[in-house]
Amino acid sequence: MARKKKNEPVELVYSEPVVQPITETIETNYMPYAMSVIVSRAIPEIDGFKPSHRKLLFTMYKMGLLGGNRTKSANVVGATMKLNPHGDAAIYDTMVRLSRGNEALLHPFVDSKGSFGKQYSRDMAYAAPRYTEVRLDSFCETIFDGIDRDAVDFVPNYDNTMTEPLLLPTKFPNILVSPNLGIAVGMASSICSFNLAEICDGTIELLRRPNTTDEKLLDIVKAPDFSGGAYLIYDRAKMLDIYRTGRGSFTLRARYSYDKENNCIDILQIPYSTSIEQILAKITTLVKDGKLKEVVDFRDEIDLSGFKLTLDLRRGTNPEQLMAKLYRLTPLQDDFSCNFNVLIAGTPKVLGVRQILEEWTAWRTGSVRRRVYFVMKKKQDKLHLLKGLKRILLDIDKAIQIIRETEEEAEVIPNLMIGFGIDQIQAEYVAEIKLRNINKEYILKRVNETAALQDEIADLEDTLNSPRRLKQILVDELTEAARKYGEPRRTSIVYSHEIETYVEEAQVEDYSVHVFLSREGYFKKITPASLRMAADQKYKDGDGLSQTFETTNGAEIMFFTDRCQVYKTRLSEFEDTKASALGDYLPAKLSMDSGENVIYAVLPGPDYAGALLFFFANGKAARVDLTAYKTTSNRRKLTGAYSDKAPLACIRRLDADCELAVYSTEPRALIFHTALLAPKTTRTTQGVAVMTLKPKYQLETVKALEDTPITNQSRYRVRSLPAAGALLREEDSEERQMDLLD
Repeated sequence: MARKKKNEPVELVYSEPVVQPITETIETNYMPYAMSVIVSRAIPEIDGFKPSHRKLLFTMYKMGLLGGNRTKSANVVGATMKLNPHGDAAIYDTMVRLSRGNEALLHPFVDSKGSFGKQYSRDMAYAAPRYTEVRLDSFCETIFDGIDRDAVDFVPNYDNTMTEPLLLPTKFPNILVSPNLGIAVGMASSICSFNLAEICDGTIELLRRPNTTDEKLLDIVKAPDFSGGAYLIYDRAKMLDIYRTGRGSFTLRARYSYDKENNCIDILQIPYSTSIEQILAKITTLVKDGKLKEVVDFRDEIDLSGFKLTLDLRRGTNPEQLMAKLYRLTPLQDDFSCNFNVLIAGTPKVLGVRQILEEWTAWRTGSVRRRVYFVMKKKQDKLHLLKGLKRILLDIDKAIQIIRETEEEAEVIPNLMIGFGIDQIQAEYVAEIKLRNINKEYILKRVNETAALQDEIADLEDTLNSPRRLKQILVDELTEAARKYGEPRRTSIVYSHEIETYVEEAQVEDYSVHVFLSREGYFKKITPASLRMAADQKYKDGDGLSQTFETTNGAEIMFFTDRCQVYKTRLSEFEDTKASALGDYLPAKLSMDSGENVIYAVLPGPDYAGALLFFFANGKAARVDLTAYKTTSNRRKLTGAYSDKAPLACIRRLDADCELAVYSTEPRALIFHTALLAPKTTRTTQGVAVMTLKPKYQLETVKALEDTPITNQSRYRVRSLPAAGALLREEDSEERQMDLLD
């Protein structure tokens, strides 16, 4: 038995630490990782795909799943491992997002069967890959065009056992059609989706007119479009900035409907950037905190028919006001931040929409050129063979004799080359012809192709040398893609001035007040007690009283301006003042547009009873019910308050039908009853003709009949409209009455 060895002492060797600058550590250890994440993982390239998307789709293409039958997702995941060795879970996650069932894309690339979860749900899990089936959607014909004809470069995969494409030859700017979100190292990418038809039209416009402005492009590609629909609150200035710089944000809000019978709100579409779990969690918190007393119950009613979130309301709840409140307090309204970071030739660049389309156009032109060159080379090779075959036609028997009399197989090709003066490639082609095909009929058929091939090659060469023809190919492809796969917008555009916002009103003390509006836009609110102490109103030089009312502090007031707009507010927002003060200058107080002036004020009352009469210089008048200006929330500014087709002459409040006197600059006058003016449904209506005017004359003013000096009223009264009226007599004119008073 061997003796146990005693533990020998271990000598510890101490080595001095290597001092390495932090910059060198970052450069040698951190930068390769950072660049790998940027270039090979998180940032999409000009074809609109990340490497994980591209590897999966190419694998499915090679498996014959474009136009073929579905196969189990697990089979696709396993095959993709040959290109993407990062685990089956990551590959399947990528497939889920590209599938039709997930509803993440406007135009899905994977035709799926089974449960694939939903983009709008964080917790709605998809089924395991052994249960689901997939194939490539027919839409994928647009992304593999020319991939087998050298349209793009191929590189070895990670273990050099096969090759994969660097990019996919997409026939349309998929980079702006499929949304892409990615977080790299030190940078990120957030690209929203746009409507396919609009993007194709915009690209065609740039191809035909390279000097197209961003403003013109914005008119064609109106705004982003998302698979989840909803509303996009449109701000042209912000959107134009996004189109120019590739950075910025816009607001999305949910789409809903009100079920009056069941007194509930059905939310049917939500912003792309949020999830139903986030919304439900926020509503739950608001209900618990007592900030959402209008909601009795809420539930998720998502089923096979689609998305639906239902809110049961308390009796008497205003649904519009509640939704405005929910938009303000919950993710039912959310912002989408844009960062159009794209890899261009391996370099990340933040580009605007126009710049991205220009980069795609340049890349796609090169791809088409490569495809055309590949086809031309194939035809040239075939023509070369046919030219050799044509020489054989001259003496078929000689060819047979050469082959028969050659003793060694290796000498057949050289002998044919010598015998007919053809090269090795042509000789090998002739030697491989089947015996049954060595007849004049077969050879003549092949030879007759020569002329057609020469024409085709000449046409292809002309295409390669003609930028105009290459551009036309792109235009034709884009037109076909838009025609075949274009769809109407899913995300509706609403303009910011159409959005009604709800603000909870504070308790306002109500008391009697007198209000005064001057001609130059100064406004005063005075209490009766203050007015009794000093009744004389102070105005600027040249200014004077325009309108005055007696009302209450809590009343609503509307100010019409010379820009066809109306500003709504409450008198409680104005401070009580004195007659000796000038008052509030309305253009500044109400934040009006530059150069905008107040021309008329209206107290609509709680029920908005009555109407407004708008008289225009061209002799027309419009009767619009005050209810047309009623909103369900505190919306401050309404555009399109009245028609802008002709200059406005005057505005009159009409509480009950009466007789009015209309004056023109000729001067003529007519008296008519307002019952002849039918109410119009739209605020911007041009109305109907009231007074027919001679050239160079205009409608000047309108007065209540009792406020005019007209004595012979029958002379001017009319029973139908329009009418010319009668020339104003001296005794009926304002000037005549003033002379008598003097």
